Amino acid sequence: ARLPRPRNTMARLALANIHRPGALTPTVVLSLGLGLSLLTAIALIDRSLTQEISGALSEKAPSFFFVDVPSADAQEFAGFIAAHAPGAAYRAVPMLRGRILALNDVPAEQIKPSADAAWVLQSDRGISTAAEVPEGSKVVEGQWWGPNETEPLVSFDKKLAQGLGLKLGDTVTVSVLGRAISARISNLREIKWERLGINFVMVFSPATFAGAPHTLLATLTFPEGADAAREIPLLRDMARAYPAITTIRVKEALEQANKMVGDLAFGIRIASLVTLLTSVLVLAGALAAGHQHRVYDAVILKTLGATRGRLILAYGLEYAGLGLATALFAIAAGSLAAYGVVTRVMEIGFSFAPGAAAGAMALALVFTLGFGLLGTWRALSEKPVRVLRHL
Repeated sequence: ARLPRPRNTMARLALANIHRPGALTPTVVLSLGLGLSLLTAIALIDRSLTQEISGALSEKAPSFFFVDVPSADAQEFAGFIAAHAPGAAYRAVPMLRGRILALNDVPAEQIKPSADAAWVLQSDRGISTAAEVPEGSKVVEGQWWGPNETEPLVSFDKKLAQGLGLKLGDTVTVSVLGRAISARISNLREIKWERLGINFVMVFSPATFAGAPHTLLATLTFPEGADAAREIPLLRDMARAYPAITTIRVKEALEQANKMVGDLAFGIRIASLVTLLTSVLVLAGALAAGHQHRVYDAVILKTLGATRGRLILAYGLEYAGLGLATALFAIAAGSLAAYGVVTRVMEIGFSFAPGAAAGAMALALVFTLGFGLLGTWRALSEKPVRVLRHL
């Protein structure tokens, strides 16, 4: 079924101009729409990242990380935290530094990992031991070891294990404190890294490094969330009492990450303006190419009795319709592209930004109405007699 035709004559004329043969609609929508869709996608990706960092992450994240806490001072340090941060949740786990030497007796240098798993083989990294499944992890394949297990076993991140071609029963050889230790993969875990809690790619059974010297990695979480009034004094007291322990205030780290994301998005927006400028030039060229056709239309309609005001209204409605169609295309294409990047590539939640959609619509209307009415004004300035003489 066809849509009902508008009753207003000028609206009918505008609608006819939009979908008539040779109309500028496809050129305008594609050229300007693609440029605006790029800006929309960048804005939506920036919004989603900002929301993830400042919203979801900051709500789940601990207030502090304490790195390299000497194991000999574990009880003393826990007492210090309890005295200076009453009511806060303190958690500490053993941590060692290790480097993967081989997988299934194949040297790490000969392994061909996937692009997102290559970093695991490139340098030393933190490893830990645990008697129970760590918080923020879920065993999805295999079984967690029992309390009396004596065999060297390791729990591996599932996604990274897939990227390295590992499965249950395979062996991982790591260099720890100058010794090569081999352990069998007992289970694979799904790790929620976005919680910013304590977690490791590799967690070994306690017997694997029994008696080995180690430090502690600890977190402190205030129940009411980030609180500068409590965090700043604690940070100052920590620096005086334990200068050798690295203290990381998570809120500051998240703010810095947020600023970096914002600066990067701003730079990309500036670069994408080149694409938008090209789109505007294509729009101007398309309108210039159709100028003579506009002149003929205007002359004939003026000859038939149409006033300048009514013609401007008709052309204004036409270009507003073009701008609206372009904006809808840009919002739809930009949102779809941003959703794919955010959810599939970055694997975070998508957050729609109404401001980005409104900005795309405003720019589309400004460009189409501005350039369109400028060309229309020139067409309406032509004298009917001179034009009709050359028809």
